[in-house]
Amino acid sequence: MPADPLWSWNVVADVQQMWSYPFMVNAFRVGAIVAVVSAVVGWFVVLRRQTFAAHTVSAVAFPGAAGAVLLGVGAVFGYFAVCLAAALVLAALRDTGDRAESALTGTVQAFLLACGYLFTVLYRGLLEGPQTILFGTFLGITADQVTVLLCVGVAVLAVLALIGRPLLFASVDPRVAAGRGVPVRALSIAFLVLVGAATAEASQITGTLLVFALLVIPAATAQTLTARPAVSLLLAVALALAATWAGLIAAYYSPYPLGFFVTSFAFAGYVLARGATLGAALGTRALRAASPGRPVREVAS
Repeated sequence: MPADPLWSWNVVADVQQMWSYPFMVNAFRVGAIVAVVSAVVGWFVVLRRQTFAAHTVSAVAFPGAAGAVLLGVGAVFGYFAVCLAAALVLAALRDTGDRAESALTGTVQAFLLACGYLFTVLYRGLLEGPQTILFGTFLGITADQVTVLLCVGVAVLAVLALIGRPLLFASVDPRVAAGRGVPVRALSIAFLVLVGAATAEASQITGTLLVFALLVIPAATAQTLTARPAVSLLLAVALALAATWAGLIAAYYSPYPLGFFVTSFAFAGYVLARGATLGAALGTRALRAASPGRPVREVAS
C-alpha cells in the first residue's frame, strides 16, 4: 500500500487503485455486512428505546477484545463472547424491579473498561495500543473474517425475519401485545442477544466507543424522516451503507481512524434530517398562522 495515497478526482481510477488491495476489498465487504445488520437491529433499538442497553454492550466489547488478544485467541472471539454474555446479563436484569439495576450496570461497565486498559498494557505484541479497538480500522481484514461476519449477519437477519412482526407489536405497545398472547419477555431476551451480535460486528469497523454510529444514528435519522416502518427500515440501511463506504474511502486517503469518519458522516445525515424536519414543521405553522380558517393544503396551493 502506498504510504500516502492521493485523491486524483478520477473516480474510476481512484476506485480501481483502492480496490487493488485485497484488504480494502474485504473492508468494503465487511462494511456492507456490518452496515446492513447494524441498521436493521438498530432500527428496533431506537424504536424500543434501548440505546442504553446497546451502549452497555458496546462498552464491554473493548475489554473483551483486549482480553482475547492477550490470551492469544483473537479479537473477533473476544468481541462476540463478551458482547453476547453482556446481552444475556442485561436480559436477566431487565424487568426484575431492582432499582439498583442502573447503578450495578454502570459500576460493572467502569470496572470492565479499566480491565480492558490493563489488558492492552499487559499485551506486548503489535496491538498498537487501544486505538485500533476503540476507534476501528480497515487494515488487516481477512477473507476468513468476512466469512465469519457474513455467517453471523445472515443468522441475525434470519432470526429478526422470524420474530420481526411480534417484536414490532411488542415494541410499539408491550402491554397490549402481552394481552394478545405475544411472548414479550422471550422476545426481549432474544432481541438483546441479537443486539450483542450486531454490536460485536459493528465494533470491528467503528471501534467499541463509536459503535453508535451504525447501531443508532442511521435508524434515528430514518425514523426522523418517516414514520412508515418499511420505508424507515430501508432508509436506515441505505444511510448506514452510505456512511460506512464513505468512511472507508475517507479513511483510506487520510491518517485518521475509520470510526471518526463513519460517525461524522452518519451524524451529518442526522443533523440534515432534523433540520429538514424542523424546517417543514415551521413552514406548516407559518401557513396555519397566515390563514387559520383555511386548510394548510389550500393555503399552500
